[in-house]
Amino acid sequence: MPSSPIEEMEVLSGRKHNTTVPAPTDTPTFHTVERLPRNAVNRVFAVVYTWAILALLYRHTQTLFNSTTLVSFFLTLSLLVSDLVLAFTWGTSQAFRMYPIRRKQFPENLKKNVSEQDFPGLDVFICTADPYKEPPMSVINTALSLMAYNYPTKKISVYVSDDGGSALTLFAFMEAAKFASYWLPFCRENNIMDRSPDVYFASALSCSSSVAQKIKEIYENMKVRVENVVNRGEVREIYITNGQERKAFDKWTDTFTPQDHPTVIQVLLDSSTDKDITGHCLPNLIYVSRQKSKTSTHHFKAGALNVLLRVSTIMTNAPIILTQDCDMYSNDPQTPLRVLCYVCDPAIEQTLGFVQFPQRFPGINKDDTYGCEYKHLAVIHLLGFDGLRGPYYCGTGTFFRRRALFGDPSTSGKADILELSPDHIVNKPIKSPDILALAHQVASCTYENQNKWGYKMGFRYGSLVEDFYTGYRLQCDGWRSIFCNPERAAFLGNVPINLVDVLNQNKRWAVGLLEMGLSEYSPIIFGTQSIGLLMGLGYSHYAFWPLLSIPVTVYVFLPQLALLNVVSVFPEISEPWFLLYLFLFLGAYGQDFLEYVLGGATFRKWWNAQRMWMIRNLSGFSLGTAECFLKSIGLSAYGFIVTNKVVDDEQNKRYSQGIFEFGVPSPLFVPLTMAAIINLFSFIWGTTLVLSGSNKEGLFLQMLLAGCIVVNCFPIYEAIALRSDKGKMPTKITIIATLLAAVVLCTATSSIFK
Repeated sequence: MPSSPIEEMEVLSGRKHNTTVPAPTDTPTFHTVERLPRNAVNRVFAVVYTWAILALLYRHTQTLFNSTTLVSFFLTLSLLVSDLVLAFTWGTSQAFRMYPIRRKQFPENLKKNVSEQDFPGLDVFICTADPYKEPPMSVINTALSLMAYNYPTKKISVYVSDDGGSALTLFAFMEAAKFASYWLPFCRENNIMDRSPDVYFASALSCSSSVAQKIKEIYENMKVRVENVVNRGEVREIYITNGQERKAFDKWTDTFTPQDHPTVIQVLLDSSTDKDITGHCLPNLIYVSRQKSKTSTHHFKAGALNVLLRVSTIMTNAPIILTQDCDMYSNDPQTPLRVLCYVCDPAIEQTLGFVQFPQRFPGINKDDTYGCEYKHLAVIHLLGFDGLRGPYYCGTGTFFRRRALFGDPSTSGKADILELSPDHIVNKPIKSPDILALAHQVASCTYENQNKWGYKMGFRYGSLVEDFYTGYRLQCDGWRSIFCNPERAAFLGNVPINLVDVLNQNKRWAVGLLEMGLSEYSPIIFGTQSIGLLMGLGYSHYAFWPLLSIPVTVYVFLPQLALLNVVSVFPEISEPWFLLYLFLFLGAYGQDFLEYVLGGATFRKWWNAQRMWMIRNLSGFSLGTAECFLKSIGLSAYGFIVTNKVVDDEQNKRYSQGIFEFGVPSPLFVPLTMAAIINLFSFIWGTTLVLSGSNKEGLFLQMLLAGCIVVNCFPIYEAIALRSDKGKMPTKITIIATLLAAVVLCTATSSIFK
């Protein structure tokens, strides 16, 4: 039997010498696995650091029992609870550091040994919801880059879910379908790597030939038409070129609204009939806007994906499904071949649920001001999970085996009707009246009533982070996943460039993750029983990630308020316990810093990431945690806020300079501004005590903590007092935060610490 998850994985992949069924020597290598060299060091450090944490908790417990006043008891209890949460978070993160691995694929071997005729079909799912927050030109660039894969075009079908039910989006994709007949053969004949038209035409390569210039002119004309329609907010008659298009837009009647409308399914390209300008088949392109009703629950993005899953099963039923964010375009046309390196390996194919690619963002500024690269979340922890049962589902850049979404590996994948079986063979054209009628039926808002969709099959409901939750549930069902991280990024996309969008996204994550952590499928109990201790702990790390807002809030406010009242909460420099605190602080930050640097990040990126760690927990996560609590007792209902992907020129300029963007009077900024004010007062007061000659050795750590927070809060001070641009801190937020900070300071000084 394998003695570790790594050995188990090697046996399953047929690459380990002591496997009972060794791979024949003439079998081509499609992929390899390499252990990362830091495993032993991580384990030794984990043992030492664990003992240090236990020593700290012992000190807190001892101090708690020896408390003589209510104030000291409250302070010690708060620090004990905070350090328990920090210890839990650190402890669960060790699951990612036990067996990290790196994989490599050899698509050139695949092409030599597997015929294109034997390649499985590929259905691509792209979701969009608002043409004003998610510009249609960005969405169609994503679609065109995926349609242009180095893959048999007859085997590609792209499904676009428009959850906003917008005629503007449909018009944009009608234009994209026409442009595809020029773009796809151009990419194929010139072997272009950048297959997003916007990216390619922005590069110097687009000026290399007269053909490229002609294609660019066609693209620019299309862009003008689409943007004119979006700016006017309607599809005018002059843009409709034939009766078929007019019939499609006739569905948008006066009673048609984004929240209440019938199903719209429009086949824009049919690979069996539509050809490009060179006579080659074009991929299928299908627009889907599911039925909406104000009386039905729609389950946000997970509901939209399940509609696409059912509609695609009826129309094309490809064995492989790619789910893609609308702003994440393809950066490598070979990506499907890398996936087939695993799908075509019979040793792992039976339990392989999905292949996950990392998210990369070329639009991030030099120092990643808002920490949106998420180095641990997007790469480092995925490498660690990959050494266990595989990475979590990130919501984009994910290739599923359709079979995995219809039940566990041991079941036959039965569905409600024969045509919804993953093994069903579609033998009718996608424009067949029978096919379209059935597709409309399964896209209705009542189809999921009284069945297993969203709970036992499909993308899972029950959490706002439907992607993370779905991947977790699939692994609990027995499926494995693989992290594919090639040198050339498979997909590239954009990130929010203002703070309020980042924090709203964090708030949504907090609600969704806690919904998952507190559900009947909680990773800490159900997960450890279903997928093993390390995987359960790894998922628990993120399911309870928002609870970090508790210790961060405590350490941002409590020691500073105590400092203002000359009350010590940490040991003096001369005490042995001081060294313990120093080791715990430097150990955690040092490990985090090393992982960032070894992962290719700069010091400035790491610094901004740790600053955003504080901001995220103090603002988005703390309010998200409160929102989840209120929702659990029926006092709040959270809605899905679409992240704004429209780029404002002034905002973009400030972002490129690394300047924080506040601008709007959001409640998310209030706790940040309060923290900045209180820590500044506390640090100034502590400095005054030191300069006055007072012997306040026991307050050193509190001053150090306040000083670190003041340095991290410099962008807030700058936004309050030193800036006059539109991105400065709104005066309303400054006044509210100042008043609340004054109340807290007065209460702490006059009552709590007296």
